[in-house]
Amino acid sequence: MRIVVTEFISLDGVVQAPGGADEDTDGAFAHGGWTHPFFDPEVVGGSFAEALAGAEALLFGRRTWQTMAGAWPERAGDPFADRMNAIPKHVVSSSLSDEEAALAWSNTTRISGDKAVAAIRDLQAREGGDLVVMGSPTLVRSLLREGLVDELRLNVMPVLLGGGKTIFPADGALRTLELVSAVTSPAGVQVCTYRAADRP
Repeated sequence: MRIVVTEFISLDGVVQAPGGADEDTDGAFAHGGWTHPFFDPEVVGGSFAEALAGAEALLFGRRTWQTMAGAWPERAGDPFADRMNAIPKHVVSSSLSDEEAALAWSNTTRISGDKAVAAIRDLQAREGGDLVVMGSPTLVRSLLREGLVDELRLNVMPVLLGGGKTIFPADGALRTLELVSAVTSPAGVQVCTYRAADRP
């Protein structure tokens, strides 16, 4: 499976709390819900729908998974929500139990945090559709650092947030990407798809 990361991201590289004011206030982050003025269902929403359509499974860090698990099961009946609830999901966590993960959101399997890289490599080696990662900045930083990301889909919003969580490793390593598509929304969002330069 290809590992495909899809993110809302500001011009200064912040991905923290795109959905709501109380989603993630770590570091006194005060701009939760910053994506709302720039979201449109056709271009930005279409990017996420396309990613989900090609997904065989989803992969999350614990915090993003808990936010999603608290929201999507209540939205049954909407086609996107039904797909989110039905698709197999993996959550990387050292604090959740297998039972907690399975009960909180259907079709969820826990990956132990101390075995995450090896387990994700095993998933990547399987045949099938994409393994899609949404949000989960700590996990995505690890995946990028380990060279496990095949495709990076960034919804670049025309806003500066002045600091917050990022997906990019700060280890001084050079990583070259290839831009394979770019679409601009009416609100000025750049939906950019990148692939690792060494991947087909």
